[in-house]
Amino acid sequence: MDFSAATTSLCIIPPPNQTSKSYHRRQQNALLCFKSSPTLTTASATLETKIDYKARISRLCELGNLENALNLLYKAPKSQLELNVYCTVLQLCTENLSLEDGKRVHSLIKSSGLVVDEVVGSKLVRMYVNCGDLREGRRVFDEIGNYKEVFLWNTLINEYAKIRNFRESICLFKQMRRTIGVQPNSYTFTCVLKCFAGLGSVAGGEEAHGCLLKLGFDSYNTVGNSLISFYSKSKRIESAHQVFDELFDRDVISWNSMINAFVSNGLAVKGVEVFSEMRFREVEVDLATMVSVLPACAEMGMLLLGRAIHGHAIKGHKFDGEVNFNNSLMDMYAKCGDLGSATQVFSKMDKRCVVSWTSMISAYAREGRCGVAIELFRGMEAEGVEPDPYTITSVLHACASNGLLEEGKAVHKFIIKGSLQSNLFVGNALMEMYAKCGSMMDAQQAFDQMAFRDIISWNTMIGGYSKNCLPNEAIDLFMKMQQEFKPDGVTMSCILPACASLSALQRGREVHASTLRRGFSSDPYVSNALIDMYAKCGALRLARLLFDRMLLKDLVSWTVMIAGYGMHGRGKDSIDVFIEMRESGFKPDGFSFIAILYACSHSGLVDEGWRFFNIMRNEYKIEPKLEHYACMVDLFARAGRLTKAYKFIEKMPIEPDSTVWGALLCGCRSYRDVTLAEKVAERIFELEPENTGFYILLANIYAEAEKWERVKKLREQIARCGIRKKPAGCSWIEMNSKVHVFVAGDRSHPRAKETESLLEKVRMRMKLEGFLLNKRYALINATDMEKEAALCGHTEKLAIAYGILGLPPGKTVRVTKNLRVCGDCHEVAKFMSKMFMKEIVLRDSNRFHHFKDGRCSCRGY
Repeated sequence: MDFSAATTSLCIIPPPNQTSKSYHRRQQNALLCFKSSPTLTTASATLETKIDYKARISRLCELGNLENALNLLYKAPKSQLELNVYCTVLQLCTENLSLEDGKRVHSLIKSSGLVVDEVVGSKLVRMYVNCGDLREGRRVFDEIGNYKEVFLWNTLINEYAKIRNFRESICLFKQMRRTIGVQPNSYTFTCVLKCFAGLGSVAGGEEAHGCLLKLGFDSYNTVGNSLISFYSKSKRIESAHQVFDELFDRDVISWNSMINAFVSNGLAVKGVEVFSEMRFREVEVDLATMVSVLPACAEMGMLLLGRAIHGHAIKGHKFDGEVNFNNSLMDMYAKCGDLGSATQVFSKMDKRCVVSWTSMISAYAREGRCGVAIELFRGMEAEGVEPDPYTITSVLHACASNGLLEEGKAVHKFIIKGSLQSNLFVGNALMEMYAKCGSMMDAQQAFDQMAFRDIISWNTMIGGYSKNCLPNEAIDLFMKMQQEFKPDGVTMSCILPACASLSALQRGREVHASTLRRGFSSDPYVSNALIDMYAKCGALRLARLLFDRMLLKDLVSWTVMIAGYGMHGRGKDSIDVFIEMRESGFKPDGFSFIAILYACSHSGLVDEGWRFFNIMRNEYKIEPKLEHYACMVDLFARAGRLTKAYKFIEKMPIEPDSTVWGALLCGCRSYRDVTLAEKVAERIFELEPENTGFYILLANIYAEAEKWERVKKLREQIARCGIRKKPAGCSWIEMNSKVHVFVAGDRSHPRAKETESLLEKVRMRMKLEGFLLNKRYALINATDMEKEAALCGHTEKLAIAYGILGLPPGKTVRVTKNLRVCGDCHEVAKFMSKMFMKEIVLRDSNRFHHFKDGRCSCRGY
């Protein structure tokens, strides 16, 4: 009998060094040997009634044998099991992360009829939460309620925080505080503060701060560090610093938190000061310290300090093998302008992650070395490192910066292959790349394929259309956008250039009103765009009024105003603004000098322009670029100093381009110098053999000089070479919020006959008063009558006539032309302004002409 009992006992509990399954099979075989014995069978049956299930289940749980423990739990009579037995098995399920077994135990507890108390409830909640079933764990928690164990509350609060359901964590925290007999501990507050930071709830975090002060947890380092982090993320840097100062026993995490708080809030200098104090107090730095302080060096451009930290980290701590440290180090060197050192760090890295590659790609893209950035991207692919959205956006920015359309398209193919097109940041970067490369059709396609768009998506497209000379498309998209999003300041600064490009003053006024309603008028970008819009729409008085009202002017504001006056032929006003700008402490840049030189050129201020050119070179040490030289050539050419302009070009230290020679060719036309024009045109055709505009300009010079044979030969050459002619001239006028376009040779406008009739009356009146039409501007070899008819068909005349017919008395006629106004139309516009007592503002491709009482603001320039 004793032998049988011993054998039965050994069959149930395996030795610790044997697996339960293999031992179980051996015992089954051993039991078969006794099966034939009636004595043993009777003994086993008698023993079955005396087994201590509780002890044996507990023993199996101690040995970690969950399978056999569960088997016994199923076999055991319900009357012999207490709740603590279930707790023991649940604990083992939790440790083994066995959710299914835990659910079985929970089912057994339900079927046993036992009342689940707080202890069992706690075990069940922990089992469900640890095994990944937070929802069921919360259900069990809510069923029992009023838990006194703070650890359990903390577990649930933390689990909700992990899945970023911060609101639920806060709700539990508030419920916990209402529960009698339970008090939050230091761990509760460290977790809850992270939740308030995640929600951006400053008031909630401050309330938690007050609560922990009452309970005396402010002296705990972990709580103090969490408070610093909370106030840092809430942009309350002074409060973070105060918490740091009041900590009695700061650890390295406290110092790191404070350094990171300053650096992440744009106070890099303060971050470096804390780091210096930390070293002075001989607090041992760790990897997190280095990763926090290196971005401060990068932001401040403190290369020497960055190098010192690099040396200290390698000698004292051997951090050079840490990927995070090397990534921060590369970023620091790259942003401090030492790309060589950044490359050296990168090449010595044993392990590189996606951040490492992205940092180097971004570094080369920032330096304008986009070819190297793209090569790195290809090398990254070759090494099997999967690019993330940040990598893709960095490469796309590199392509956009250098106009590398084909490379950008290759990246687009990779995006499709990697199924990254659904990423919002990637989609926006892709559109920006296409827009900056001038491919708006591809940009629109990428925009249309986006599953989700934000305000940046719309702004990118609107700005892209504006910058690519597609203002109508920009305005159409702006109207569609307002059905889904409210425009922001960036939207306004993107749409205003489109209004300016079209001279759509009424539309521009509507956008201005919208900026006032939405409170964007104080935005300097919006204010500068408004000034530019009004100036380019001919409303110079309004542009100056806005400029004077600006509280904070920047260099762009001054430059826009200088250019605005120059565009309207008010060179002396431009000079006054330029002088005022310098007296206000602003240092002019290359763009400012382009604006002032342009103003001098269009106002005939040759001596003043030459003086500013020398000031730029000698006083401000700005090396002139092609744009500055083009302005100077234009300055001399408009004033009739063609020989001086030609010699100026020959002495240029850089190779002149077609724009520089083109300025001189325009001067040759104005002063009818055919010989020099041929000489200049020869140089231009070498540079741009397919640019139709210069061929036409030379043909016009021949036509005005009535050298019709040369005109014929030049036109034959254009046809023989297959050079495509640019679009015909057109003019437009905005009336009653609608734009009316007049194209050369088009008679389809509803009031075409009325406008032509009005122009015929003007021509007859001019003849009566002794004004003769300058037929050389007709540019055709025909009879005088045919030339007069051709001149009447110039589009700016048609648009002006339509404006006079349709606008009420006292209303200014505002017309825009896509080409330069011809001399005949200029004279007719002067006459019409006097004849109809109308102020006419004509903007051509080059400048503004204000006609009033028979005079023009350009004064012949």
